[in-house]
Amino acid sequence: MVERQEPAGTVLREAVVDDAPAVIALWEAAGLTRPWNDPSRDFERALDAADAAVLILVTDGAVKASVMVGYDGHRGWVYYLAVAPGHRRGGRGRRLMDAAEAWLRRRGAPKIQLMVREDNVEALRFYEALGLERQKVVTLGRFLKE
Repeated sequence: MVERQEPAGTVLREAVVDDAPAVIALWEAAGLTRPWNDPSRDFERALDAADAAVLILVTDGAVKASVMVGYDGHRGWVYYLAVAPGHRRGGRGRRLMDAAEAWLRRRGAPKIQLMVREDNVEALRFYEALGLERQKVVTLGRFLKE
């Protein structure tokens, strides 16, 4: 595998409240948001939780990639991995997944898991290239009324 050099001025860090507009815009540009999930609330929840974070890659002051990571005490979860259109295939997604895994290892997570919509072939290929395997599980869910 060929490692690609990131541009000078690129920083990997945890997001802060002021990063919300740029991160949410990135999620929207990457097609990750859905009408039934409020990305602003998801971002706030991650920042407010001790067992979650949003990791971002910033180049020259602009958010170019992000990933939300959390640990439920049993396994680590990855959400909202996004790389800005026009900045993909440069190793940013891989770098964020490495950072997410490191974040989870520091907390003792024995396993990492994520969900991908079955029609998102590009994302499935990306994760499989990183060594993630399809699991023989069915995801069930429902919305909890407030």
